[in-house]
Formats: sequence, structure tokens, C-alpha cells
Amino acid sequence: MSNKSNLITSRLDVLRHHMAQQKLDAIIIPSADPHLSEYLPERWQGRAWFSGFAGSVGTLIVTSNFAGLWVDTRYWVQAENDLAGTGVQMMKIAAAGSADHIDWLAANLSDGQRVGVDGMVLSIASARQLKQSLTARAIQLVTDLDLLNDAWSDRPDLPSHPVYEHLPPYATQSRSEKLTLIRAQMHEHGAQSHLVSSLDDIAWILNLRGSDVSYNPVFLAHLLIENAQATLFIGSGKIDAALQMQLREANILCSDYQQIHNALSALPTDSTLLIDPRRVTFGIVESCPAKKVEAINPSTFFKSRKNAAEAQHIRAAMEQDGAALCEFFAWFEKTIGKERITEIDVDREICAARAKRPGFVSPSFGTIAGFNANGAMPHYHATPESHAVIEGNGLLLIDSGGQYVNGTTDITRVLAIGQPSAEQKRDFSLELKAVIALSTAQFPSGTRAPLLDAIARAPLWAAGLNYGHGTGHGVGYFLNVHEGPQNISWLTPPEPQTAMQLGMITSIEPGIYRPGKWGIRIENLVLNVPGDLSEFGEFIRFETLTLCPIDVRCIDRAVLTASEIDWINQYHATVRTRLAPLVNGGALAWLEQSTQPI
Repeated sequence: MSNKSNLITSRLDVLRHHMAQQKLDAIIIPSADPHLSEYLPERWQGRAWFSGFAGSVGTLIVTSNFAGLWVDTRYWVQAENDLAGTGVQMMKIAAAGSADHIDWLAANLSDGQRVGVDGMVLSIASARQLKQSLTARAIQLVTDLDLLNDAWSDRPDLPSHPVYEHLPPYATQSRSEKLTLIRAQMHEHGAQSHLVSSLDDIAWILNLRGSDVSYNPVFLAHLLIENAQATLFIGSGKIDAALQMQLREANILCSDYQQIHNALSALPTDSTLLIDPRRVTFGIVESCPAKKVEAINPSTFFKSRKNAAEAQHIRAAMEQDGAALCEFFAWFEKTIGKERITEIDVDREICAARAKRPGFVSPSFGTIAGFNANGAMPHYHATPESHAVIEGNGLLLIDSGGQYVNGTTDITRVLAIGQPSAEQKRDFSLELKAVIALSTAQFPSGTRAPLLDAIARAPLWAAGLNYGHGTGHGVGYFLNVHEGPQNISWLTPPEPQTAMQLGMITSIEPGIYRPGKWGIRIENLVLNVPGDLSEFGEFIRFETLTLCPIDVRCIDRAVLTASEIDWINQYHATVRTRLAPLVNGGALAWLEQSTQPI
């Protein structure tokens, strides 16, 4: 067995020992923290620690004689590699959010057996689903244990990074104005208090930012909003005295992170607490005596609809991001074939180019640089131990993004390396047709975002092609690169809160993946702007925000229509006009060459 295999086996043995002590027949370790974050602080990366799987999403279940990791299509190849030899079995699911692991528990455990999961990292909605399925089989669900504390040696502490202000002009509304908007929504729900545990909501409401979570400028905290004041529950020392004074002027008090339980327990029994069951954990509100009303966090809607000032700041951030990419691609084209370049080098150089740009804070996620077969894994990440040298012929997929004080970026481009094949050009052109189809769509205001998914897929379906992930996700404003409530995905139920509204920013990123060969994904961010106004109502169209050339060397013109070629030429003309003032030398020469009409 390899060192990794021995390590994971040893860790699972320790976990099973503690399970036996607590009389647990199975334990669930989700990819979650007390804030139900997408990217987790190290303290809550127990699923990765006990399984060896490094992907961002998955659910681990361990029994006395079985360990299984449930992962969706994006991670099947990666999970197969990461889990090899560990004794952890990959369990394939069609999509994130699947309840297949719950069905497995109900089918494989016996009446009276006990399943443990830390209630502090289990959403209210998930807890209900678990209880319903397991109770039907007389299986007991135990939620008041955190075995990771006992079984995880050297478990990391809570992060202690300082919190800072997101200042005007980039913060375009005061925290008092935002709290007024939220309290109006609380009143509509008949609530006297509102618990916010989702970190991006808290950062947006309070105009604060941090670095507790990789790639997302957020910090660990809970926020309890009441009619006259709000209390921020946060680690000691994370907010300095001067900032605490500013918060106090807006009737926002600071309390220790762990005191949230006491504060909720002290709420009057005749009061009403507003909570979002998908953004608050079961364990945190279990002992709260107040009545509870459930609805999506009001701030989720407010922060998704960027105002005119924010939109203008984001356009400027996109220009700086595009200029950084011009510098990177100019370096790449000058260097490829003359010096050895690996996928690791791509990550390093693209981050270095962004770091030179005004307002840059950090990457918005881990760069995906996948050459040929590696590009066929949607969430591939090169490591020093496993990466490819970029040489010969093929396609290089680069998905990257940046956090700027005036916006968040996320872009994917595919580059021709050497001479791409005719089949690669055909796939690239079909993928481009999908991007153009959705980018040029117009639809009634309020259309539920998941319904737009088929517009991008139609050109691929016509060619007998498809992809397993969604087509687009919401993007924050110097916040999480993935945010809601909109999500352009056939995997997402078209619920009322997913309705498209003006000011939302969403990605458009269909894909074509041929396992073991190549992957193609072209991604732009778009802004919802006013479309037509007619007797049939108000319409929305997309303004493409992302500014970076598309590699026309990969195009098969015979696949594209005249109008699609015209879209490419118009887009490149816009990119050239907007970025040329921000670059010079080799970057400018590369920009001008890459945006010539086809």
C-alpha cells in the first residue's frame, strides 16, 4: 500500500474506534461548516482528511465495514484517482444535492441502528430529509456529537485573520441602509429577529471583508438582526477597537463567536425568528425557543441585484482583469515551444499578472489549467505531484478568476497548442455556438434561471453532445464567485427565488468533455440589463462583461453561421477598444492580433 493509502486507512480506524465508543453504526461527514460554505476553513475539511479526496464537494459515509464517498459527475475522474487504494469506495451521483447517500443508509442499515452527523454542519433542510428517510426505517439520527474533535489529530483551530471594511466608493450603500431594507422584509414575515449565518450575506450587509475562507473575502461569524440593533458573533480580536466603534454607531454590537447559542436560547418564546433553512444549520437553532418562520435570506436577493454604481465598478474590474490576461497570454505565446511550461506554471503566471493590477486582492478560486486529457475533468487542479507539461498538439483549458475591491471575475478560455485536430475544432466551434446562443438570448423579466439552461444546450444537443454540469452560476460583488439565488442549470429546481432580475451577474459556461482526450469550456460573465418593453411585458437581455479574446485558431468556420461570426467579430472589437488603453508592448501586440476580424 502507498503512504497515502496507509494514512487514510489509519485515520478511518481511529474514526471507527470513536464511533464504537459512541455506539454509532454509521457516520456522515459532509463537505460543510456551520455556515454551509462552499469553500471551507481547514477546521471543517474533515471529509477530505478522512477520505483523501481533495475535491470541493462530496459526502463521506463510514460504517464498521464500509467507507463510501458520494460525488457528482464533475469529480468522478478525480475521485477515482484520489481514492485509489484508500479503501474508500466512490459512489457516483448525477448531481450535487442528490439524496442518494440517504437512500443508501436507509437501504443498508437495520432497524434500531444509529447514524451520527454533526448537527452544526447540517442544514435544516438536510436534517429534515435525513430524519424523514431514517425514521421510516426506525433508524436513529444522532446530531449532538462532533466526532471529528476526537478522531482528528491536530485538527486546525478557527481562523483568526483580521476583518476590514469594504469602503466607498466601492461600497455603494451604507450598512445602515442595508439593515433598513432587511428589517422591512423581517416585518413582512412577522419576525422580530433574523439569523444570518451565510458568510457572504454577513459581509455584504455589514460592508466588511476578511480572509478566513480561501478565495472568498469573507470571515467566520453569525449575525443576529433585531428591530433596534444587530449583534455580530465573531472571534475575539478579529475586529479592532476603531472598527467596533464604527459598528456601534450603526447599533451593531460585537460578541464572541461561541455566544450565538446563548443569544438564540435567550430569545422570547412568543417572538418570531426569521431563518433560511438552506443557509442555517440544524444544530445552531435546535435549542432556540422562539417561533421560526422560514424564507430565503432577504440579503440574498438584495446582494444579487447589483445597482448601477456597482455595475460600473465591475466593468472597470473586468477591464483590469482582461488587461492582466493579455499580459499572461502574450507571455505564454512568446514562451511556448522555447521553454518548458507546465500547468503549474500557467497558474503561477496568471496569478502574477493579476497581482499587478489595481484593486486586486486574491484569486477568486483555484486556477484550473488542464492540457488535453486533464481539461476533460471540469474541476481538475494541477499539483506538484501530478501535472502535465504543455507540449505537442492539443488544447489547453484555463479557468481562472480574480477578487478585486470593485468586482469578482471568473473566465474560461481554451488555447490551441500546436495544431488542433479537425475534431477539436469542431467541438470548440459547437461549444462557441452554445455560448453565443445564450449570450444573445432575450427573455421576460422574472423567467426562472434554470429554464434558460436549454438555450445553451440546444446547439450541442443538435450535434448529439451534452455536459453534466450546469450552464451558469451567480457571481458576487467582491464576494463569493458562486452565489444565488439564480442558477442556470437543469439540475436546479425552477423555484420562484431563481427568477432572473435586473442587475444580476451570471456566468455562461457550457462545456464539451471527452474523457481521456480533451475538454472545452468557454466562459463569460454577463449582466442582466433591460431588453425590450412591449405589450407582452418587460424583457431582459445580457450584457457580456468579460473582456478577453477567444482563440479563433480553434474555430471551424463551417460550423458557424454568418450571425455567429458577426457576434465574434463585434465582441473582439469591443475587447480591443476597451483593453488597448490598459496594455502596451507585447500584450498590446497580442491583443491586436487576437482580435482581428475573421
